[in-house]
This record gives sequence, C-alpha cells and structure tokens, in this order.
Amino acid sequence: MNEILKYGNICLRALEPEDVDLLYQWENDTSLWELSNTVMPFSKFLLQKYIDESIRDIYDTKQLRLIIQTTEGISVGAIDLFDFEPYHRRAGIGILIHKTEERGKGYASDALQALCNYASNVLGIHQLYANITTDNTASLGLFQSAGFKISGTKKEWLKTLTGWKDEYLVQKFL
Repeated sequence: MNEILKYGNICLRALEPEDVDLLYQWENDTSLWELSNTVMPFSKFLLQKYIDESIRDIYDTKQLRLIIQTTEGISVGAIDLFDFEPYHRRAGIGILIHKTEERGKGYASDALQALCNYASNVLGIHQLYANITTDNTASLGLFQSAGFKISGTKKEWLKTLTGWKDEYLVQKFL
C-alpha cells in the first residue's frame, strides 16, 4: 500500500465489496444521523451501488470515502472528502470512528493526518474544511489539534429532534 495513506497506527484503504455490511451498520445507526444530516435509512442495495461506483475518480464524483483500518487490519471507521472543488482546490472532510470503545485511541487523529497528507501531496488541495456542531467538543478538539481553525459560526444551522444547533466552520490551509 502507498505510504501516503498510512500514518501512525492506521492506514486508509478504498471501499471493498465486503464492506457493505459495515456501511449498512454505520449508515443506519440512528444515533449518528444528526452528525451526518441523515434523515432516512440506507438499504444494502443502495450501499452496494455506492461501493460499486466508488471506483470512479474523485474528479468525476467530487467525493471520496476511505475506510480507516488499524495496523491489525480492523476497520474502525471511515473518512470522507466531499464537495471536492478542483479549481478552487478545496474539499470538505468528515470522519467517523464508529464504536465508542475505539474512540480516544488516536485512530481519528492519525486518519485525519493521513488524509491531509494525501489531499495536499496527491490531490494538490489548498484547503480542507469541516462542519462541526458547537456542542461536539470531541470533534472540535480533534480538528483543532490537527491545525484546523474556527472560521465562523452558522447560527441555528441544523434542525435536530431537540431543537436548533449552531455549527462551526473550521478550515485548514495545507
């Protein structure tokens, strides 16, 4: 595997057909829907089509999902580039470490560093950004420790089951 997709205790890898059950579990975890702006469940059929289409180039699809895998070969999460704008050389980034017991082990920070390296050195991206609810202190801490800075606050940006939430826009220039 290309060393650029490795950092610390993880490697990032492309989606594989056998990931459909994993994606089905992650995408249909309703406790995470608020974070991903999901409002309906995903079928295995739809997720399989998504995996099948993942062979297309990021310049075509404007997105890329990679699986975060430990050095022991355990898939612990996913990291995404989305809204890729090649002309403006920017993209959004999202990250998930699914199981609570896998969080806090450095997998997310290693994955974020690996993806920043890939985005800068392979894709030539100038800046990455993320959208983080103001109450998600763990995610905000993760991105800030990776050099992302708060650029602004979107007031009452997200409608949730418990009311409206503000969201930070964080950016990092590569």
